[in-house]
Amino acid sequence: QVQLVESGGGLVQPGGSLRLSCAASGTIFSINAMGWYRQAPGKQRELVALIIGGERTNYADPVKGRFTISRDNAKNTVYLQMNSLKPEDTALYYCYARIKPGWNTRLGDYWGQGTQVTVSS
Repeated sequence: QVQLVESGGGLVQPGGSLRLSCAASGTIFSINAMGWYRQAPGKQRELVALIIGGERTNYADPVKGRFTISRDNAKNTVYLQMNSLKPEDTALYYCYARIKPGWNTRLGDYWGQGTQVTVSS
């Protein structure tokens, strides 16, 4: 069984920074991609940033230049460094991973429980 555990959310003033972490644990053969999505109240869940194969990254336009995604393959952990935070970044941030649990299993999509990020003065 695969688990994703997030940490690092909280309350920050506009212009501030936060760093989110997400560690994958359990039965893991390989990880194809890891990343972050977010969902604000009354809105659909949206992609924030994705790292594929450990190197290729993809960012949503609203966060380009402010957020940086990185991954520690040895620790099966993905990070999201968020700088110059804005009130519109306020949302529940979900960790995502596409994982192959066993050598003979299919890739599956896994989600964390979410960590709240609130940007407010």
